[in-house]
Amino acid sequence: MAGFDEQNIFFSDNFGSEDQPEEGRIDRLAIQRRFKEFLRKFHEGSFNYKYRDELKRHYNLGQYYLEVNIDDLSSFDEELADKLCKQPAEHVPLFEQAAKEVADEVTRPRPKGEEDMQDIQMLLLSGAHPSNVRDLKSDQMSRLVKIPGIVIAASAVRAKATTITIQCRSCRSFVNNLPVKPGLEGYTLPRKCNTDQAGRPKCPIDPFFIVPDKCTCVDFQILKLQESPEAVPNGEMPRHMQLYCDRYLCDKIVPGNRVTVMGIYSIKKFGKSAKGSRDRVAVGIRSPYLRIVGIQVDTEGAGRTAGTSFTPQEEEEFRRLSASPDVYETMAKSIAPSIYGSMDIKKSIACLLAGGSRKRLPDGLTRRGDINVLLLGDPGTAKSQLLKFVEKVSPIGVYTSGKGSSAAGLTASVMRDPVSRNFIMEGGAMVLADGGVVCIDEFDKMREDDRVAIHEAMEQQTISIAKAGITTTLNSRTSVLAAANSVFGRWDDTKGDENIDFMPTILSRFDMIYVVKDEHDVARDTRLAKHVMNVHMNALQTTAPSEGELELNFLKKYIAYIRGKCGPRISEAAADKLKNRYVLMRSGARDHERETDKKTSIPITVRQLEAIIRISESLAKMQLVPFATEAHVDEALRLFQVSTLDAARTGSLAGAEGFTTEEDKEELNRIEKQLKRRFAIGSQVSEHCILQDFLRQKYPERSVYKVLSLMMRRGEIQYRMQRKMLYRIK
Repeated sequence: MAGFDEQNIFFSDNFGSEDQPEEGRIDRLAIQRRFKEFLRKFHEGSFNYKYRDELKRHYNLGQYYLEVNIDDLSSFDEELADKLCKQPAEHVPLFEQAAKEVADEVTRPRPKGEEDMQDIQMLLLSGAHPSNVRDLKSDQMSRLVKIPGIVIAASAVRAKATTITIQCRSCRSFVNNLPVKPGLEGYTLPRKCNTDQAGRPKCPIDPFFIVPDKCTCVDFQILKLQESPEAVPNGEMPRHMQLYCDRYLCDKIVPGNRVTVMGIYSIKKFGKSAKGSRDRVAVGIRSPYLRIVGIQVDTEGAGRTAGTSFTPQEEEEFRRLSASPDVYETMAKSIAPSIYGSMDIKKSIACLLAGGSRKRLPDGLTRRGDINVLLLGDPGTAKSQLLKFVEKVSPIGVYTSGKGSSAAGLTASVMRDPVSRNFIMEGGAMVLADGGVVCIDEFDKMREDDRVAIHEAMEQQTISIAKAGITTTLNSRTSVLAAANSVFGRWDDTKGDENIDFMPTILSRFDMIYVVKDEHDVARDTRLAKHVMNVHMNALQTTAPSEGELELNFLKKYIAYIRGKCGPRISEAAADKLKNRYVLMRSGARDHERETDKKTSIPITVRQLEAIIRISESLAKMQLVPFATEAHVDEALRLFQVSTLDAARTGSLAGAEGFTTEEDKEELNRIEKQLKRRFAIGSQVSEHCILQDFLRQKYPERSVYKVLSLMMRRGEIQYRMQRKMLYRIK
């Protein structure tokens, strides 16, 4: 700002800067020449002219952009890179102009009809450490900054004028090609029309209007960035930042992605002040936003999409892994290695992550290819931990809990857009996880009408909506992994069927249902305790994956790879085998129902047959083979046997003895009542006496023992004196 005290006239020119002071222009030309030299001459190794070749390749493909790493620029000319970082708003346009000239040189001669040069967009990358949203203060204004975060909302792509043409209302004269600043800054139209025509009255004030047909426009999109959860201090709300991106940066990111953005920290005017209020206070106050010049989508870590492209080395590794005979065992071992045991559950989760193949039939119907798994069981059997792990490892994972999610939150909701006041749709968890896995914890605590909303999403894999004048169908091609407790909290063997609180309609939609029981077994408990101690003692040391396990990132990439590359079908011989087994299974279930005179709570329907087909396809997919063989069908049948069929049996049979008939239950209750009448609290009786007593009354011995063990489990009686005497506590 030097030179204010000299006796000069200062003026501002409304229509751009036609005659700027000469030295500034020479400076700009010199900088543009340096940028051109950098693009032309920068090379790695001997003759690998990186940017020149890339520019030519992109231009010939019709992609008019170029990614430049600032580190390369600073190794070529440090002063130039420093200028670019300190004053990016002036230097990025010069860089783009230089790129346009270089592209003009390297693409000559161009084919007929394409002689006009297109503008090139520069995308900047940098290896610098990102700063935080909270660290952006006023001294960073209009500098290049790099911040990480999560994109939580994206507007539609709209158009913004780069140059406008305006016309005077009264004298119809045009003013052409006025440049508009990039970003969210507007343009103030000139107040007066300067054309003097003889014999005409002067034009009124504010005569100009914009001619839309003669403007040049670019696409732009506004994103909302939320700072990454790791950077939020305890007890604070995450901060937000508005991002402006244009041209090729539009539609690069979808909401939910983790990104690191490079941008120019800029300011825009506040919203309109109230009419007539001459607010002198807020005259210089502006709100900040970020004008993006480069985006990187993070692929590592949880909740971030794995990149769709794989390097040839990675593909080679994947092929090698899929060719090894024990790929299925390896994948099952790599799922939640810190959780001990439950091998079958891990195997079926591996199948769920791989998924079967989705089939489109000639008449336009589709059959789903995703596998759904339900874990029913006692508390403390690491169900939620498995769910959390699956959310981390699946290419797209969403974790919700039963009580905290409503029907609209899981499927889709219709709400008013605060800006345009129109109704818009917001997809819920099932729609966001399209192509991935939804993990629903506490599935039994969900309200019944909310659970019904999932029915359609689980079988037809679509979500239909007819609300507020919006009638539409959304895709939700997701697998569902649900965890639930039984009705009584713990699984109660004597209650049989009543443990399962779900309707058969939702149970038949699950391909595999596991009943996870917390059984008492000294040897197993010892191993489990040892394992838990190891996990807690070695928690801080980042241990390499043990023998026969894959590390998390590799597993995630492998799953994304097999889901995209392979869609196996079932072979003839395997199909034949499966048909016979299914008929046997149906008749087995029928005989079982006839014996117990009750319907099983877990039905065996055609859906279960399709489930076995899907499981065998997913097993073939893990090995990247085109057809599922008989071996795959055998393993699928075994998994189905240990999960759903066993669950169907335990639902109606109490353990092995089959105590669910009403007479048996009554008998047990009678024995228990009589015992309590004869056996006062705090007294001791010999077990042999009790047994002889009941046998004299023609009660079966087994029932007496069953009642005693039940009372022991509830803590009502205790053994004393080498298990000869019984002592009643309560």
